Amino acid sequence: YFVRYLHYIYTIEHQFAMNELSSVSFNMIRDVVKRKNNFKSNITKGKVALSKENINEIANDIPRHSYFKYLNKDILNDNYFKDCENSLTDEHIYIIISSTGSSASELISLFTRKIYNHVSLSFDKELRTTISYNGGENVTLPGLNQEQLQSFNKKSDASIMVYKINVPKENKKIMIEKIREINETGSAYNLVGLVTKISIRPNIMFCSQFVYNILKIGNVHYFDVEQTKVKPTDFIENDYYRKLQFCYEIQFNELKA
Repeated sequence: YFVRYLHYIYTIEHQFAMNELSSVSFNMIRDVVKRKNNFKSNITKGKVALSKENINEIANDIPRHSYFKYLNKDILNDNYFKDCENSLTDEHIYIIISSTGSSASELISLFTRKIYNHVSLSFDKELRTTISYNGGENVTLPGLNQEQLQSFNKKSDASIMVYKINVPKENKKIMIEKIREINETGSAYNLVGLVTKISIRPNIMFCSQFVYNILKIGNVHYFDVEQTKVKPTDFIENDYYRKLQFCYEIQFNELKA
């Protein structure tokens, strides 16, 4: 009965022809087992993402955000922009996708089924100028913030992948000036926009929206998508013309070891 049931389910899902209904293949059973394992994995991830601690952390963070007005302003100091200027001899910009383990990241991962759910950019290979839109880590207000390497390490298997793309010096200057302009004008993290896919004001963005806009301003974007629909993994998965070059990966648990 169990074998006949597997055969029935598999046939319905794959729309086999009638002359193929007479046998149960190894691939059929393997596919069903794979689906079962994926289901178990999703249940385990769901328990973590929807844990009481995570939900409380997210709920307590929501009042810090604004969908209509800029909250974060002049958070980047002169030293940050000095490091950016010093990076101009390196005609690249660096894209960092990360699996951080933050409460928001774990919840997003439950729906996207992606390991990496945050993206940042840096003007230097050592990541001293790493920047993105985020919640501010309860240190600064949500919006455009500089990011430190240790902020990516919130779970035992946290990791980042670093890629680079060629950017002419003049284009890189334009990108830096745009960040200076956002810093002076003000910004906010587009938390609601993750669901609505709408930005009320220009400087209210989420991480992937910000990185995509900066690449476009620097005329080095390599795929086209509506800015409010771009996901962190799109920067890797949509690199059809192989514009990116892989630099390195950091597994934080290996650093501890």
